[in-house]
Amino acid sequence: MSNGIEDQREQLRKELDKLKYEFKIELPKKIAEARAYGDLRENAEYHAARERQSFVKARIGQLSEQMIKLSNIDLSKIRTDCVGFGSTLVVLDRDSGKEMEFSFVSPNEINPSEGKISLSSPIGQALNNRTAGEEVEVNIPAGKRKFLIQKIITIHGNIFENTDRE
Repeated sequence: MSNGIEDQREQLRKELDKLKYEFKIELPKKIAEARAYGDLRENAEYHAARERQSFVKARIGQLSEQMIKLSNIDLSKIRTDCVGFGSTLVVLDRDSGKEMEFSFVSPNEINPSEGKISLSSPIGQALNNRTAGEEVEVNIPAGKRKFLIQKIITIHGNIFENTDRE
């Protein structure tokens, strides 16, 4: 199993490299070309290039900050035998009988509609440090839910399944 943190770092590195090239090489050329057209007050190309330059600079800052946060994650401190950061798990909703899958991701990756949630969310807090086969009550805005943890895949690639699957 690939390391989710390393995959994120590589994805961030690629985007950062692309944006840095655009910021240092492409945008200065576009700005210089637009300046050559004369009056900058009514020069749409110049204003568009400057606006893009501001956006790219801000995005480089955001991505650099995310890289620092990822670099500070110490895999040796993440438990290998239960739910934690980077884990993917399948739970059975006791009320609806539906199975759901959650992955615990970094804040920049959160996407609840894809099941990508944070350990600081109500569901994350309730499931953190739990093991397969445990039933957990979760307080969410819609009320209390009971989940049975069916399967856990840790960030380390360890797989734990509920042996009493229903």
